[in-house]
Amino acid sequence: MTAFALRNARVPLCLLAGPPHGIAADGEGLALVDIAIEAGRIAAIRSPAGRLEPGDRDLDGGQAWPCFADIHTHLDIGHIWTRAANADGTFGTAARTVAGDRAANWSADDLRARMEFGLRCSHAHGTRAIRTHLQSPPGQAEATWGVFRELREDWRGRIDLQGVNLLMVEEFRDGKSDAIVDLVARSGGIVGAVIFMIPDIDEILDRIFRLASERSLDLDLHVDESLEVRDKTLRHVAEAARRNRFAGRIQCGHCCSLAVQSADEADRTLDLVAEAGIAVVSLPMCNAFLMDREAGRTPRRRGVTLVREMAARGIPVSFASDNCRDPFYGYGDHDMLEVFGQAARLAHIDLPMDDWPRSVTATPIEVMGLDGPGLIGVGGTADLVLFRGRGYSELLSRAESGRAVLRGGEEVDTAPPDYRELDRLFRSPA
Repeated sequence: MTAFALRNARVPLCLLAGPPHGIAADGEGLALVDIAIEAGRIAAIRSPAGRLEPGDRDLDGGQAWPCFADIHTHLDIGHIWTRAANADGTFGTAARTVAGDRAANWSADDLRARMEFGLRCSHAHGTRAIRTHLQSPPGQAEATWGVFRELREDWRGRIDLQGVNLLMVEEFRDGKSDAIVDLVARSGGIVGAVIFMIPDIDEILDRIFRLASERSLDLDLHVDESLEVRDKTLRHVAEAARRNRFAGRIQCGHCCSLAVQSADEADRTLDLVAEAGIAVVSLPMCNAFLMDREAGRTPRRRGVTLVREMAARGIPVSFASDNCRDPFYGYGDHDMLEVFGQAARLAHIDLPMDDWPRSVTATPIEVMGLDGPGLIGVGGTADLVLFRGRGYSELLSRAESGRAVLRGGEEVDTAPPDYRELDRLFRSPA
């Protein structure tokens, strides 16, 4: 494998592992460096040498990031919009439309085609790790998890793939979910649930935590995906984690209702979340699509949770793509640069950007428990995404369709698959 260097690359200082001595950042927190690559690994990071050697690549001040991690997706639902559009854009219609499509169409062939399409998009855009939630009702779970296991093996070495079962919280009553959790354990997955306020919430949470503990599995929960002040299940999850002395990792997604609660109420909840060691993932694009939607009315609220307040307490915060081209979100391309750019706009994590580039790289990699720090560092694998954009305004203003993706120092195909490849799933028989 040829040795070469990426010359004049701008790297967010927060994405350099142990920034080399003498490397300084500009006013945006970006460091101008040369990155030497040998045998697929990063051999050196140093100040620009000012000259190019044969085989080197001059980024001309363009940015270099480590490959992305997308820690909250729904690959099994993805790309059904063509046959299952959301007629009014609301959450309730999305849920009913997905249930109908699942019952009618989710064969192993249908699932594999759409899930692999999503994986190919992600790979082309520079993602190296994905956690996907999988709808797991009786009658569907075995087929879906079978396809997941096949894809995880097929994509090994390109994308690290994790799976989470998706069940509604009440489905954990009376032992109904035990068979599904056993399937998750056999599949090397993570226990998940959609958590909302019900009278016996604490009893059911204790059961969920116990099922995961008995099988040494982590938890990844959909929590408070609403703009209702009364939805306070995030606090119940944090209290359950402490009460059950849960030893595994816990991630909670969405947590939207925090944004409409009083400051005192939110502060008390966040203090408990930090104490319990819970990580949070925000899904700004999907929640902005669904939240506060009424026909003929402009939305007032956007459904972004309190990410700055979380980060200030040391709570690990990630952003992720969530749904793509399905009834829960009619758009999206599994592109984590788009996710980060929309998060910057919707959550105001910019000005300054500080450590937020970690929210789509190092932080989700750590929460997923994967090898490597998700940073650019000497000795690490040269898994990099190279952009033309120099400062953040350039990077996040224009679609970076010309990016380059290196995996192990080798450039990969960055052309996403054509939507027409899925046409056979949507056309009615003649």
